[in-house]
Amino acid sequence: MNRNTNLDRRIWALAWPLLLSNATAPLLGLVDTAVVGHLSSPVFLAAVALGGNVFMFLYFSFNFLRMGTTGFTSQARGAGDNTLVVLLRALLLSFSIGVALILLQPALRELSLWLLGGSDEVQTLARDYINLRILGAPAALANFALIGFAIGMHNTRVPLKMTLLMHSSNALLDVLLVQVWHFDVRGVAAASAAAEYIGLAGGLFWLRRHIFGDAWRTLPRHLLLQAAPMMRLMAVNRDIFLRTVALLTVFFFFAAQGARLGDTTLAANAVLITFLLLLSNTLDGFANAAEALVGDALGRGRTTELHQAVRRTGLWTLIVAVIALIGFALGGVPLIHLLSDLPAIRDTATHYLPWMLLLPLTASAGFWLDGVFVGATLAREMRNTMLVATLLFFPMWWLTRPLDNHGLWLALNLWMASRGLLMAWVWRRRGFV
Repeated sequence: MNRNTNLDRRIWALAWPLLLSNATAPLLGLVDTAVVGHLSSPVFLAAVALGGNVFMFLYFSFNFLRMGTTGFTSQARGAGDNTLVVLLRALLLSFSIGVALILLQPALRELSLWLLGGSDEVQTLARDYINLRILGAPAALANFALIGFAIGMHNTRVPLKMTLLMHSSNALLDVLLVQVWHFDVRGVAAASAAAEYIGLAGGLFWLRRHIFGDAWRTLPRHLLLQAAPMMRLMAVNRDIFLRTVALLTVFFFFAAQGARLGDTTLAANAVLITFLLLLSNTLDGFANAAEALVGDALGRGRTTELHQAVRRTGLWTLIVAVIALIGFALGGVPLIHLLSDLPAIRDTATHYLPWMLLLPLTASAGFWLDGVFVGATLAREMRNTMLVATLLFFPMWWLTRPLDNHGLWLALNLWMASRGLLMAWVWRRRGFV
């Protein structure tokens, strides 16, 4: 019992800053949605939802920069190796991809909007949003690397500080640019891009001791661009990239199908997706703790500590999922009313609210096991389970098409559940339990 108590303390020491940090992401979504949702027409909210889905797909397709950096950093820390090499490689990759996204923006924008659909007015506004927000890409991807490095170093307060800085500045700029200076969706996009650079500056400042301390003085500079470790980093990142693309393909498809059901349904689904963001960002606190603890245990070669880290983070994930279910049941309607005062959006979102009560039951295992697999750098297994679950999603959606938006939400819940079950099966077959 004492061993479990000490481990629980370590888990919470890692998790609580990440819980607060992750909680600010949907809170930012709440500010974006509330600021635009109170404008004169639902097309503004629909446009931000459309443009936001484009960046969710673009940026989180490269979330391997966070995940891969965490896994390699935590294992290097456990083995006593220089961790700064991992960060510098990740930052180099981040800036390169960010600049490439800016250069490819016109083609990416038109392809994305063609796939997502929506009315002409919504697409025009979404195009303005994308044109401005893409300018923050280099900083956004570099922030992934910095946050991943900090988690791998068990310094989880830095992601909290970075996220609070980014989201508070974003919220302030949202209000100024949209409510005061009336830049509608362009104001939301500009606020997001500027906040990414503000967060990057803060992250470099708060990690200065890790970057410019002993690790810098002992940095094996000749190893920085060595082919073998860089190729290993790229291989893991490639698999996590493919896994993330598969995951975001489902959400992209979900948004596109909602758009085809009308602007009001699209906007209502955007409001309801906030529930999923609240859940995922809360549970990710324990997934991130699992990443750090599992990677550290593997780096030290301590199998018993590995098993304990997996089991205790899983238990806390389950407890928080139950709390989230109760919170959604009691606070769902007030949250919808907070996000929009347009009667059509409120009524439509409330009609589909019961599907949100299933999310804590269907999604929690997948979020938790993501962290376990990242810490163990089981990138190929993450990729394969996600690809199988995604292939299952489309037949499930096809079978539920007669239910319209109800069927869309049912298929999403079934996909979430299948992902967790597949990962649990793979973990067991690997002999870790």
